[in-house]
Amino acid sequence: MNLSNSNAQDYLKSTSAFYENHLLNDIIPFWLKHSVDKEKGGFLFSLDQDGSVLDTDKAMWIHARFVWLLSTLYTEVEQKEEWLKLAKHGIDFIEKYGFDRDGRMFFIVTREGQPLRKRRYLFTESFTCMAYAAYAKAAGKPEYTEKALHLFRLILKYLQSPGLLPEKIISATRQMKGHGVLMINLVMCQILREVVVDPLIDQTILNAISEIENDFMKKEYKAVLETVGPNGEFIDTFDGRLINPGHAIETSWFIMREGMYRSDEKIKQLGRKIFDWSWEWGWDKEYGGIIQFRDAKNLPVTEYWHDMKFWWPQCEAIVAALYSYKITGDFTYLERHKQIHDYTFDLFPDNEYGEWFGYFHRDGRLSNTIKGNLWKGPFHIPRMLLVCRNLIEV
Repeated sequence: MNLSNSNAQDYLKSTSAFYENHLLNDIIPFWLKHSVDKEKGGFLFSLDQDGSVLDTDKAMWIHARFVWLLSTLYTEVEQKEEWLKLAKHGIDFIEKYGFDRDGRMFFIVTREGQPLRKRRYLFTESFTCMAYAAYAKAAGKPEYTEKALHLFRLILKYLQSPGLLPEKIISATRQMKGHGVLMINLVMCQILREVVVDPLIDQTILNAISEIENDFMKKEYKAVLETVGPNGEFIDTFDGRLINPGHAIETSWFIMREGMYRSDEKIKQLGRKIFDWSWEWGWDKEYGGIIQFRDAKNLPVTEYWHDMKFWWPQCEAIVAALYSYKITGDFTYLERHKQIHDYTFDLFPDNEYGEWFGYFHRDGRLSNTIKGNLWKGPFHIPRMLLVCRNLIEV
């Protein structure tokens, strides 16, 4: 596709309409039809191709993600009472069953809400913070802003207090830190900032961007690593060499969005550079799509699903390509957007029952028919559709 300014505008206009239609007439209806648990509260996300329930255990972090989505749809698309009521339906289940006595949250509970698993990560708390903030904005209820702030401060307390969280690796032997925490802190604070002004929120965003740039971006590999030493040291192990292109691409558009918010060209271009690097590592030149894992030294990757095509990295690449075009005006990024858009929408959507399949082998063969589980739910796909629709309209 050789784009000029005129046909680029036509492409963007038609793409925006496509995203809105797919969001409101395909993705959202699937989850509203099949996931609402009217009997026990909350939502059932572990669904097969036709929406039938595969497992009734409930992932609390996906509850929070769905509350964020429903609240944001209400705020940014249309003030549908159904969306706001379902957001409150999710909030009620989270508040009744999601919290342990120490203020932290359970990761998985039974259908009835009994606790099953509590992770050492704080991602459930982070997404619940986002859910509270989005619901506070949608419903006009400042008490949920306060709840979001409480969780934000709790998260920082745990992250900044050595010993409060269980160690993944024994630090006396090897000290490590992960990119994912910074990525989630960044987006959590961007959402929290929509409902409250607090210098700590702003500083947390800037700290996350700085740490990603200084410690996780490695010029010698042109890559953002998933794990480094406490001061950004390269660790020559499976974990230390691991590149997760989807995560890095997701981070890239969070940073580009921050640059646009601040009208800061340096931050914009930092995000674009991360996208360029990660696209080179992630794009499968033989079969298309974003691959799951790579090794910074091009050595074999230990995870057996390393060459699969999951749904969410494709979504993040679609968003990041559009952000890159918006901040540069370079048609190369719009062509890249069409490249990943066409690959994704040719492969992942289910034209029979709606929504998307989540897991394909590298060559495009369907791995299984799952539409949802403890990891896949109504988040990456609808967020991509909504963000792109909004970004094109700006």
